[in-house]
Amino acid sequence: MRGPAMHTADDATPQELRSASLRLLLWLAALLLVGPAVRALPLGQTTRTGILAWLLVGLALYWMYAGLGYRALLLTQLALFSTSAALLGIKAAFVVLGVQGVDGLREVARGMLLVGGGCAGANLGIMLVASVFRRTRAENSS
Repeated sequence: MRGPAMHTADDATPQELRSASLRLLLWLAALLLVGPAVRALPLGQTTRTGILAWLLVGLALYWMYAGLGYRALLLTQLALFSTSAALLGIKAAFVVLGVQGVDGLREVARGMLLVGGGCAGANLGIMLVASVFRRTRAENSS
């Protein structure tokens, strides 16, 4: 396995952007397969959402490590996914302590997961558009 990425999409060549875009697309496709599997687990809704949140935290960390995207979007994703996982952990702790009526935490956490997923999609889209623009700019300057 290679070491951490030396740079991100901010300073990548068009070829590196296309390669990273493909890898990111494959990861997102794999995530679409994992989501229903987590949903099928015989656990409570908060626990299933918490598992998904922690998977997304790990995935966002890997994306940062591998340099699969723009640093600002990757950091935003990581912050959203981490905060969501923490909120779900707090909600689970409240349930264990017998405190009811904190379902709003789960809804906020789910919203944060959706916004983080939107950031992942935006990251992929921006990388694809940038690879096209950088390629045409490179061809025009030749």
